[in-house]
Amino acid sequence: MTGYAEARTIEKGWNIRVTIRAVNHRFLDLHIRMPEGFEPIEPRIRQTVRQSVRRGHLDLTVYYEPAGKAAVGVNEEIAAAYLQSANALREKFGLKSEPDLAAIMRLPGVVAAAGAKLDGNLEQIEAAVVGCLDESLAKLARMRATEGGHLREEMSARLRNITTLSERVASLAAAAQPAFAKRLEARLQALLGDAQIDPTRLAQEAAIAAERADVSEELARLRSHVQQFEGLLAGAPDVGKKLDFLLQEMQREANTLLSKSPGTEAEGIEITKIGLEIKSEIEKLREQVQNIE
Repeated sequence: MTGYAEARTIEKGWNIRVTIRAVNHRFLDLHIRMPEGFEPIEPRIRQTVRQSVRRGHLDLTVYYEPAGKAAVGVNEEIAAAYLQSANALREKFGLKSEPDLAAIMRLPGVVAAAGAKLDGNLEQIEAAVVGCLDESLAKLARMRATEGGHLREEMSARLRNITTLSERVASLAAAAQPAFAKRLEARLQALLGDAQIDPTRLAQEAAIAAERADVSEELARLRSHVQQFEGLLAGAPDVGKKLDFLLQEMQREANTLLSKSPGTEAEGIEITKIGLEIKSEIEKLREQVQNIE
């Protein structure tokens, strides 16, 4: 599920801020951006995130902001090199003007924000980063939980619709069964002309045709999958992959139901229409399940 969270801490000489942006993804896809010198902390960050998040594309950024006098540093070696070059040019061409100190300070590499000095501070900085990370993850979890509640309600509504559609299919299929024998008799009569049709044989063929078009087992399995789906939504942990599997089974039952639609009569056409609606609801559920861990 989508979400954004951030946390910051202020320590002696530096500030640290951690931000997390999350979007939907089937697996955990973690991207980390950190200042140069923070590489030793990355394994701890990844471990902490994996303990809290199972799925999603996460962009995690660690900001380091020096404070006080340490916020600005002058690279004296680079400044000296610029001065030596300026003096050499001045002497070579006989120039009388002195080097402009302000201009030298603006040259690349002379003045820069102080970097993260981990030497001797690694444990303190790592603890501060992890503390901000924990706070950010907690905020993200609350945001995702709120979104998850809305998503659960929407998915439950789709499941109820699938149940209602399945009940309509069952009623239509029951109403269509008496038509099998009449349709079969009419076809045989057209083929045989005035020849006598054996009633026993006709009953057997009608029973075989009705059995081939029977969708009661598919509907029963579909209802069972819907009940399992609702049970998992009620609060079982790490349900994303389980719901994926259930949706595959539900899609299979819907496909079989469509393949058994009984002919082009009114009941058969209506069953085909409802079967397509069921498949549409299942596909929408599949898209929503990608948001669930």
